[in-house]
Amino acid sequence: MIAVTLLHPSQSVPVQSWVFSDQSTINLGRGSQNDIVLYSAVVSRRHAILTYENGHWQLSNQGTNGVYVDGVPIRKPILIKDGTVIRFGESGPKLLLRLGMVEDDSLGKVVKGRSLTPKAVQHLDIKPDLKDKLKTPKQDKSTFLE
Repeated sequence: MIAVTLLHPSQSVPVQSWVFSDQSTINLGRGSQNDIVLYSAVVSRRHAILTYENGHWQLSNQGTNGVYVDGVPIRKPILIKDGTVIRFGESGPKLLLRLGMVEDDSLGKVVKGRSLTPKAVQHLDIKPDLKDKLKTPKQDKSTFLE
């Protein structure tokens, strides 16, 4: 499982999260066809791709303004560790990447990922109250950034 959490721009607190349990490719960007949609001027239509291969998550930049890890732009695909924080562009949205068991206090408003069906939620190793959040039918997958 991977959880991607949008962090508040100035306080680095969780704003919104997407949780994926059985999807091996996650597209991130401004375009509506992405799994995670972020509306920001520095985010490209298809900005980054997370892929799961050989037991590891990997991040690839596809965007014009780049993807930064610890203030350094990535030039080639990198392996992701639990707790990695990425930024789109030098001043764009920050995302926290969590792998495996996720505590609900580290998540913002949880948005159901496309592959996370109610049946899949039953098998996740997460707290019952978080499972209820994942089943909420009024969720969307878009975030507006000012």
